[in-house]
Amino acid sequence: MNEDALSIRPIEPRDAGEVLTLQRAAFVSEALIYRSVDMPPLTQTREELEAELVSNLGCVAFLGPRMVGAVRAQRDGDLLLIGRLAIAPDMQGRGIGSKLLAAVEERSDAAEAELFTGSLSEANLRLYQRHGYVETERVTEDDGIEQVFLRKRLR
Repeated sequence: MNEDALSIRPIEPRDAGEVLTLQRAAFVSEALIYRSVDMPPLTQTREELEAELVSNLGCVAFLGPRMVGAVRAQRDGDLLLIGRLAIAPDMQGRGIGSKLLAAVEERSDAAEAELFTGSLSEANLRLYQRHGYVETERVTEDDGIEQVFLRKRLR
């Protein structure tokens, strides 16, 4: 990947269709890990996503004209809630997720950022820990899947 060709910009409601396609492709690997396709990134509708993107601090990454990554974020008091980091399957492992995390952290003046992932998502946990996120809590959901919450001090 030519890093110079990668561009990142704020996410917008007009990105909903492309983000949804990217999100579904990226989260198939998570569905395989957890043996379930009944997860919000795979069941979210375009209308739900469009509404979510109206006031979102997320970012999208492009390699030339192709969207290769997306992440969402919202401010909740002094906390930046980061979610749905999605990288095109054929582009994973090339640093795009790291660049998107940094970009979304920069967009907010929140003191801390929080995100979560499933306990079996080892690559996600490694990425977040590499970027300074520290586990704060584990919550077992109704389906038995353990969610790992991580936080990072931003300012």
